[in-house]
Amino acid sequence: MAKPLSGIKVLDLTRVLAGPFCTMLLQDLGAEVLKVEMPEKGDDSRHFGPFKEGRSLYFMSINRGKQSMTLNLKTDEGREILRKLVSESDVLVENFRPGVMEKLGLGWDALHQLNPRLVYAASSGYGHTGPDSQKPAYDILAQAEGGIMSVTGWPGQDPVRVGASLGDITAALFTANGIMAALYQRESTGLGQKVDVSMLDCQVAILENALARYQVTQTPPVPLGNRHPTITPFQAFKTADDYIVVAMGNDALWASFCTAVDRESWIQDERFATNRARTENIDTLNTDALEPLFAERTSEEWIDLLQKAKVPHARINTIDKVMAHPQVLARNMVVEVDDPVAGRVQIAGNPIKMSGLADESMRPPIPELGQHTDEVLESLGLSPEKIRSLRESGTV
Repeated sequence: MAKPLSGIKVLDLTRVLAGPFCTMLLQDLGAEVLKVEMPEKGDDSRHFGPFKEGRSLYFMSINRGKQSMTLNLKTDEGREILRKLVSESDVLVENFRPGVMEKLGLGWDALHQLNPRLVYAASSGYGHTGPDSQKPAYDILAQAEGGIMSVTGWPGQDPVRVGASLGDITAALFTANGIMAALYQRESTGLGQKVDVSMLDCQVAILENALARYQVTQTPPVPLGNRHPTITPFQAFKTADDYIVVAMGNDALWASFCTAVDRESWIQDERFATNRARTENIDTLNTDALEPLFAERTSEEWIDLLQKAKVPHARINTIDKVMAHPQVLARNMVVEVDDPVAGRVQIAGNPIKMSGLADESMRPPIPELGQHTDEVLESLGLSPEKIRSLRESGTV
C-alpha cells in the first residue's frame, strides 16, 4: 500500500527546526520533499553540532530523506525557477519573517494565482497578522512570551526553559496538521489555502489548565516543581536510591495504593480521602506521609510493588535508557540512517503508526547541499548550458 502522502510534492523553503521538522513529518508519511537552500551556505543547521565525522547530526535528525537544490531567491532567475516549481507542487512551506516572501513577489496571493491548488504554509514566531508579526523569534522567546516558562521549574527559583525546543516543535506539529487538513479540504474544493501558524499561538494552545486556573483564582499560576496542579499524588518522589514518578488520577487508584502500602487509614482520613482534599493538603500529605514512605524502599522495590497494585508509575529515564527501552524499541522509535560520511546513526522514528504505513527500521540519508539541483532543473526543461550559466551567476 502506498504511503498516505505518496504523490504529494512539497517545496521546503524552511531552515533550522520548526519548518524542517514539519516537512520531515510529511516526508515520513510519504511526501516528496524538495529542500530549497541558499547556494554555498545552505540551511544554518548544517553547521550546528553535535558533529560526527564532520556531519551535523542535528541536521540529519530532521532532514533525512529529503532532496536538496540550491536557489538564490534574490535573483530574478532564481525567483522564476521557484515559480516553475510552485506550478508543479502541492505544498510550499516557509518560515521566513512575515513579509519576506511578499517582497520577493512570492507571497501567498501571488503564488495562489499561479497555482490555485497550492497549499501555502507559513510557520513564524508571531504569525502573519497582529502588532508583533515582524518581531524575530526563537524557541526560548516563544516559551517565555507564551507563558510556558512561567509555570515551569520550582517555586521561588529562576525561570526554566523546557528541556526540548517546545516552541519550535509544537509549531511544526500544528503546521503539519494544518497542511494535511488543507490537502483534505482541497479534495472537495479543488483549491489550496494559506496555513498561518505562529510559535506564540502554539504555546498558548498548549497551556492546558493554566488558562482555566487563572480564570477561577484570578492569580497567575506559578511553577510547582514536578507535581500536577490539580491531581494528587501526581509527581516524582525520592526513593532510597533514586526517584520514581507516580500518577494516581482518581480516588480508586489512591485506595489501591494505600492498601498496597498498608496505609488503609489514609483512605478514610478526611485530609486525603478525595483528590480535592489531597490537593488542598498536599504539603501535609507529602511531608508527613508520602516522602518518608517512598524513602523506605529502593526504586526497584517500588516498581515491583506498584506494578502488582496496578498503580501508574514510571522511572525517570536518562536518554541512554530511553534509547534502550524495550517498549521504545518494540515500537520502532529508534531507527537508523546509514550516512556515507557519518556512518550508521540512530535517530527518532515516526510516532504515527498506521496499518497502511510501513514502519521501516532505516531512514534515507540526508542530501548533500544542492545534490539534486541539476536533476530538478533538467526536469523543468533547462539545458546543460543554461544550468552552467545559472551556476556561474550564483543563482544556483
